[in-house]
Amino acid sequence: MDFSGYTAAQKISALVRGIEGDKRWNTALAKAPTAEAMLDLLESASNKLKLGLSRQELASTPPLRDWLWFKKNKPLFTIGDELPRYRQQ
Repeated sequence: MDFSGYTAAQKISALVRGIEGDKRWNTALAKAPTAEAMLDLLESASNKLKLGLSRQELASTPPLRDWLWFKKNKPLFTIGDELPRYRQQ
């Protein structure tokens, strides 16, 4: 499929649909130590799907922009303590 006529947001949507539910991609993205490593993985996925997305487009287009932000920062606020639900007792 030729994505050259698509906007960055449409390409990002195609990328998210392309990796959604794939355990290998989900695990790799979750284990990425930094936002830059996560961006490397997303760029690789974009290239494999022949979407032609630049790093700038990946880093500045929602929802990937938000994923990268949360990789770098803590949430603005949390309800309760910061323990995951399965660890709370």
